[in-house]
Amino acid sequence: MFGHHSYPGGLVIHEANNDVADVHLADEYRQVYGHTGRKGFPTLDTDDLRSFSAPDRDTDFDIFISDDLIIAAPLWHDWAKPMVFQWNANGTEFVELNFGGNGATDNFGAAGDSRTGGHHIITIAEEMARGLSPEFVITQASAHSAPTSGNEYKVVNWLRAGAILAQIDPVAKGYLYLDATGKLRLPPLRQLGNTVNLNAAGQTNVLVEYELHNLSDADFSYSGPAVTIDNVILQTLAPEFGFNSADANYFLAFRNPVLSFFTAERLEILYSEKGIDGVRREVKKLRDSGVI
Repeated sequence: MFGHHSYPGGLVIHEANNDVADVHLADEYRQVYGHTGRKGFPTLDTDDLRSFSAPDRDTDFDIFISDDLIIAAPLWHDWAKPMVFQWNANGTEFVELNFGGNGATDNFGAAGDSRTGGHHIITIAEEMARGLSPEFVITQASAHSAPTSGNEYKVVNWLRAGAILAQIDPVAKGYLYLDATGKLRLPPLRQLGNTVNLNAAGQTNVLVEYELHNLSDADFSYSGPAVTIDNVILQTLAPEFGFNSADANYFLAFRNPVLSFFTAERLEILYSEKGIDGVRREVKKLRDSGVI
């Protein structure tokens, strides 16, 4: 009831928002980092200076960011949520269980917590079972944490957990490798020519798609609080529309239809601008249309 997008249809809205975000983030990186000017030095593309939100996508960049990964990773990421977030008879949801670590010594035996929602591990396992590429699986696995700033162990542990479910050897399949100390690490991917051993710096090679996909999944940081706030607002408005939050049918007949049609995010933005009257006007549209 309080998780982000916790209303019928919320999964589709969440994935649509994340996919749009990932595409825009990739375009942003291409515009800012992917152009060279005189003498080959990096510069902002003059074609983009007028508007960084221009409808025509940037096409003359000289860095590689995979559109396949950028588009597919957000679409794949949350498909398992219907398995772990099922509806109760009264319109509330099951509570999702967490996996992927013991919560105490997950950082290669040191202090760390890599537990995460079961949907994430199930999705990784399905990708591995289908033999999808390490580039894609690791990109998708980075949704809940990019493997940077000391967090590589989290992604490693999620890949390990997914491999257990998929009943495959993640090292043999190229999803992980053993470093010189015997630790499972993320493999260096997409490298041509000579490379530098980055293990001494505590980091393996990081594809930009890992970080962009992680950033694109951050919709929850606003959507979660929006649901919590909207729950209070809708409980306040419910009597005006013939409902009471204590009634058994409150979720099915009022709260869930309102959020399904308008989304928690839209209602919270309207509330921040126009107060409870802004939300009231939206709910009246449902009553006038015979939905509630």
